[in-house]
Amino acid sequence: MAVLRNQAGAIIQIRTRMKEQKPSYLDFNSDEYPWKPDIDYRLHPERYRVGKGEQGVLICEPYKSEIGQHWRFRTPEIAEESSEKILGLFEDYLEKNDFVGADMARKYLQMGFTRARRYFNYKGGKKYDKENDYQPLERNTGDPEKAKSAAVFYAKWQKAEGNRQYAKMKKEWKKEKG
Repeated sequence: MAVLRNQAGAIIQIRTRMKEQKPSYLDFNSDEYPWKPDIDYRLHPERYRVGKGEQGVLICEPYKSEIGQHWRFRTPEIAEESSEKILGLFEDYLEKNDFVGADMARKYLQMGFTRARRYFNYKGGKKYDKENDYQPLERNTGDPEKAKSAAVFYAKWQKAEGNRQYAKMKKEWKKEKG
């Protein structure tokens, strides 16, 4: 807990989440995870769930293989090329009325932003110290260039999220399938 004073001078307590937080993968239960690596989601799109954020992005085939091979953010120039290619795939999937493919491409754009930000915030992209009971590592130790890569992916992610056809398909999908 952190103790601070608000604008009126009253003392308030704020939980410091990072110190209490542990990586979610420590309690990961693959049986309860809705995305499965043995499903071809193009053949069985009805099994796909949108989920939160980037969930399922590194599991759902054949999209993982189709999109993931283009996902890079080492430099802003590489991020630009990568995000353009993935946004093109997003648009191709929409053209084919393939919501699962479009949503997976959107997730890769989002993940480009979040991972590049992590590498900006933390040296080597590592957030927790595995050798020290997963204590959070020091922030602001990462590569400043990754903030530029993150901005590139963020712009493309927002473009995908703002696509009206995608937004309509996503709303219908979540209502019907989750």
